[in-house]
Amino acid sequence: MKFTPDSETTRQAIIESTADLFNKKGFAGTFISDITAATGLTKGGIYGNFKNKDDVASATLDFNIKRRAAIIDRKINTASSYREKLIAYADLFSSRENKVFAPGGCPLMNTACEADDTNPELMEPVSVEMARWKNGLVAIINDGIQAAEFKKDTNAVKIALTIIAIIEGSVLLGRALKSNEDRDLVLESVKDLIDNMATGSV
Repeated sequence: MKFTPDSETTRQAIIESTADLFNKKGFAGTFISDITAATGLTKGGIYGNFKNKDDVASATLDFNIKRRAAIIDRKINTASSYREKLIAYADLFSSRENKVFAPGGCPLMNTACEADDTNPELMEPVSVEMARWKNGLVAIINDGIQAAEFKKDTNAVKIALTIIAIIEGSVLLGRALKSNEDRDLVLESVKDLIDNMATGSV
């Protein structure tokens, strides 16, 4: 039997009220008591709109992924060149600008670290969004090649994957070392990589 929430409005309110909570505490570390405290609803109010806690977790992950994507899209859409579009990614994840994301950091990394090999249902949307991120970068790079901003022999897929790896690695290192300086230093490598494939590079 298909589950039908009592109220789509209440369901959305629960998602928005707990999205930051799940992103900060993780899915295993967030309890139903945390959800009721964050929403002001009873357990019955939660379970009247979600099948279980995992259902809430899945909905908040989708919400956080879409919120992250919207922030990135707004940033790159204001860039005036393909080089600036790529650099916008590094800038967004720097210690200066990363506060625009949900508290707790990147939901893709958070979920991948927690749910890998343990929760395939949560990993699936992460994999989909990672692929979308990669394909978006590849498209920007290829457009830059066509516009003669980047060298013709640039391997777009390789560069896209490297940018993602550097960005996510910088976030992990920054957390582990508790150092914004180290995080930003790693992100400078993204700019170096972009400049090296530019047609005007030395």
